[in-house]
Amino acid sequence: MRNRPLPSLREADRAYVSSILLHEDSQVIVFDKPSGLAVQGGGGVEQSLDDLLVAFAKSNGKRPRLVHRLDRGTSGVIIVARTKPAAAFLSKEFSSRRARKTYVAVVEGKIPDGDEGVFDQPLVKVEEGGRPRMLIAKPDRKGKLSAATAWRVVSRTGNHAVLELSPETGRMHQIRAHLMGAGCPILGDHLYGTGQRSADRLMLHAQSLEITHPDGERRTFSAPVPSEFERVATRLGLALEYGT
Repeated sequence: MRNRPLPSLREADRAYVSSILLHEDSQVIVFDKPSGLAVQGGGGVEQSLDDLLVAFAKSNGKRPRLVHRLDRGTSGVIIVARTKPAAAFLSKEFSSRRARKTYVAVVEGKIPDGDEGVFDQPLVKVEEGGRPRMLIAKPDRKGKLSAATAWRVVSRTGNHAVLELSPETGRMHQIRAHLMGAGCPILGDHLYGTGQRSADRLMLHAQSLEITHPDGERRTFSAPVPSEFERVATRLGLALEYGT
């Protein structure tokens, strides 16, 4: 079977996707996805990261494959596979929970007591206004899903804080739903918080990804906190690193 012809990509788009490149080798590509760029196409999406992967297509027309997701508003590290075997390997890393993702978020509300802990409330998927979202499940709720998110306070001031978060499971909107359930939603979250009344973007950043590369080596890929993220934290008097 012949490969379908690839859609054309403007030079400006090729330059853009190259500008967010963190790492590239024969098996994987790692990007620093900006907030606002959807990972996949769909309703209301003019261009996605998946569309831009055409820039890395092989001469036979085969292009890199997605193996995990970030919400549209979330910025930071995302890895894609260049080959079918690499995609299978990385997908298993995520499904078996061997990949470790670390996020940083700016939150508002009732900041958790203590310096660290785990949100482990089960979640349930519901439809509201024609779109899916996750809620904290009641004990007797059918269809509830186990979920766990480790958290650590990086800095706090008043009713705001910077939290480091590591999801131990991979449920949709898990971090956002857990923080809403804890009473401290992420700033800029239009679905689980107050949206643009608190920030111009979702203040959630995928800071690092530790994963076994298809070559067998354990590696960590990191993305710096974006400047607009840092500005919001600074305005609130919050440090983005421990002890600063």
